[in-house]
Amino acid sequence: MHASASALRTLIKGGRVVNDDCTQEADVYIENGVVQLVGRELMIPGGAKVIDATGKLVMPGGIDTSTHFQETFMNATSVDDYYHGTKAALVGGTTTIIGYALPDKENSLLEAFKKCRDLADPKVQLEMEELVKEHGVNSFQAYMTYKDQYMLRDNELYQVFRTCKSLGAIPCVHAENGELVAEGAKEALELGITGPEGLDISRPEELEAEATHRAITIANRTHCPLYLVNVSSKSAGDVIASAKMQGKIIYGETTLAHTTLNGSSYYHPDWSHAAAHVTAPPLRLDASTPNYLMSLLANDTINVVASDHRPFTIKQKAIGKEDFTKIPHGVTGVQDRMTVIWEKGVVGGKMDENCFVAVTSSNAAKIFNLYPKKGRIVPGADADIVVWDPEATRTISVSTQVQGGDVNLHENVRCHGVPLVTISRGRVVYEDGIFTCAEGTGKFCPLRPFSEFVYKKLIQREKNLTAKPVDRAPYVGDVAMVLNVGKETPAHPDVQFRSVTRHSGVRDLHESSFSLSGSQVDDHLPKRPVSRVLAPPGGHSNGIW
Repeated sequence: MHASASALRTLIKGGRVVNDDCTQEADVYIENGVVQLVGRELMIPGGAKVIDATGKLVMPGGIDTSTHFQETFMNATSVDDYYHGTKAALVGGTTTIIGYALPDKENSLLEAFKKCRDLADPKVQLEMEELVKEHGVNSFQAYMTYKDQYMLRDNELYQVFRTCKSLGAIPCVHAENGELVAEGAKEALELGITGPEGLDISRPEELEAEATHRAITIANRTHCPLYLVNVSSKSAGDVIASAKMQGKIIYGETTLAHTTLNGSSYYHPDWSHAAAHVTAPPLRLDASTPNYLMSLLANDTINVVASDHRPFTIKQKAIGKEDFTKIPHGVTGVQDRMTVIWEKGVVGGKMDENCFVAVTSSNAAKIFNLYPKKGRIVPGADADIVVWDPEATRTISVSTQVQGGDVNLHENVRCHGVPLVTISRGRVVYEDGIFTCAEGTGKFCPLRPFSEFVYKKLIQREKNLTAKPVDRAPYVGDVAMVLNVGKETPAHPDVQFRSVTRHSGVRDLHESSFSLSGSQVDDHLPKRPVSRVLAPPGGHSNGIW
């Protein structure tokens, strides 16, 4: 069944069109899911639906680069399925989400991807052959933490980066030192620390900063771009800033929670309140961190803010009531991301509306090769648009939220900036508080590899930096014989060396192969006369020393 032609025509009239680089007074005409015209006094066919945007902002729909709908993680399944999760996103002004297909240890990437697609669209049964070339996957997530579950070691990370580079994909890395996180958790438990505060104690920000630097180093050695997810600390942000100053191709993503909340909640006397804030990396105890991360977003050191939406109920969190390492990591945010960032970023004076569009939509579209079809309002772009009222207010509450979960970390926060109308692929799906989209109307967007925004500089740089051998004449001189120190046969048949004992591959400094007993290496040489030296070298001296 197809809608009538007039139902696919929409005119947004009288608003201010906001892109990441400019704002203009203009009308927007949409037909068949695509922006056709942007400007004033437009000549359009009759029968179009007219949306009055006078005094409002007309912005690209948000792109949330980190969502975990219907995902099983740490023995619990997030409570939002794809329908309810994307419904909450649309109500909040987000029209595109990037989800995660998280494989178990015994499953392949293709199996995990197929399972994820089947959950998102149960009518689609696809046989997967190759993710990047045939199925529109252009990024892969890698963890440097979650030891014995998802953690990759340096040599494995090196191979992932090499593979991503050859495919034109983007490696997305969660950077924490997994070995030290595991040791810290063990020590905390031994001290009797079992509550959510153990997360803060066992995962200090220096472990994130170290792993961030290590990931950047490995990516640089493979000439591969790098996208760092869940940047949570000032020190990790500084590492990214330093790498960018050196010209390394690094992109950073932080989350709604990390840019607006701090870790003091982990020490709250109410266990449920503390556990509701458990995520990884943890929210930082330094109260200045959220403001610092918001500043890094504003100056483009960190490029994207995501929700990292993985909602669990308190009952699910209680799996770890006696052991903080078993509390499932995850918080909500897909519905509130854009409103709260507007309040803290734009109303708070950290960024303007163009920067807001960049960090909530355009930068993600550029990095993941969706731009300018998404992330921009221009003729030819997909009609994913939100009509935004910068003056309207909304008080956040779990009792009125569409997203799942029984806790909202921003409970009772009053925010300016409210989406009045959300348009997805040319269809009005949310207007004046009413959701009008049927289940199953979402569409999978294949992502092409070799994003020009990411790879263009890298490819050109690699042409100039490719290592080449030095052109020189071959060496024709003598070559010394190499003694095989591991060989048991002595250098001279008459010499017997005392055996050297090695313990566990470590040299024992209390033992030596040098001996003055028995036959010596120079016993076959004629003896030389011996003279006793009565004067010290340099002659006698009568001085007093």
